[in-house]
Amino acid sequence: MGKITSALRKAAEDRIERFDKIARIKDHDQLVIKRMSDSKVDQRVITYFDPKAVITEQYKILRTNVLSFSKTKPLKVMAVSSSIHSEGKTLTALNLAVAIAQSTSKPRVLLIDADLRRGRVAKYLGVKQPVGLANILKDEVKPSDALFNIDVENLTFIAAGPIPTNPVELLSSDRMNRFLILMRSKFDYIIVDTPPVISVTDAGIVGAQTDGVLMVIQAGRTQRGIVKRATELLNQAHSKVLGHILTNIEYHLPEYIYRYL
Repeated sequence: MGKITSALRKAAEDRIERFDKIARIKDHDQLVIKRMSDSKVDQRVITYFDPKAVITEQYKILRTNVLSFSKTKPLKVMAVSSSIHSEGKTLTALNLAVAIAQSTSKPRVLLIDADLRRGRVAKYLGVKQPVGLANILKDEVKPSDALFNIDVENLTFIAAGPIPTNPVELLSSDRMNRFLILMRSKFDYIIVDTPPVISVTDAGIVGAQTDGVLMVIQAGRTQRGIVKRATELLNQAHSKVLGHILTNIEYHLPEYIYRYL
C-alpha cells in the first residue's frame, strides 16, 4: 500500500509541476497562435497556424481517436453537427480536417460545408467562393468546379454555396447520394459540416449517408436533455452517433490562452 501511495503522490506532483511550468512561460508565442500576415484564415483554426501548439495537440488526439474508431471498417465519411447553434461545430470540423491532412500518411482530405442555411466554412477560411454544394445539387456546376484549396497540403474544400430555398430536398436527393459516392472514390477522408440537429432535419439526412456523426457539445452551456434529444433525432434518422466532442473547456493554463480553447 505504501508503494501505491508514493506512486500516486509522485504522479500528482508531476502533474502540478507541468501546470506550473506552463504558467511560468512568459513568451506567449509558444502557446498562443499568431495570424500569418498574408492569411485571412480565422485565427481559431489553430491547426492551420501552428501544428505544434498545445491546443493543436488536442485536435491530433481527436484525430487519433476518430481514425482508430473501427479497426474492421475504418471511418471514411464523417458528419459533424451539434445540438444547437454556436457550439463550435464548424471550427471543430475545420481543425479536425487540417489535423487529418497533416498526418504522416498524407491522406487526401475533403471538407464539405453541407450547412445550406448558414454555411461558415468559406468565411472562416477567409475566401469568397461563389459556388458550392448547393450549386452541385442543383446541377448547376460539376463537383470539380466547386473544389478549392488553401495552402494546406492534401486538403480540399467545398463551400455551401448560395442559400437555396429547399435545402432539405437537395440534401435528401439522389444527386447528393451520388455526389458522396463520387467523393468517396477520390478522397481518403471526408468531413461534412451540417446544421444543428434540434433546429432542422438536415443533419439527420446527411448523417444517414455517412459513416457516422460526431456531435459537438459546448461545455457549461448545452443542457444534457438537449443533447439526449438530439441523439434521439439522429437515431430516428438512422444516423450513427460516433461520439461527442466537448468545446469551451478551460485548462489550467494562463488566462490569456482561455479564449482560444
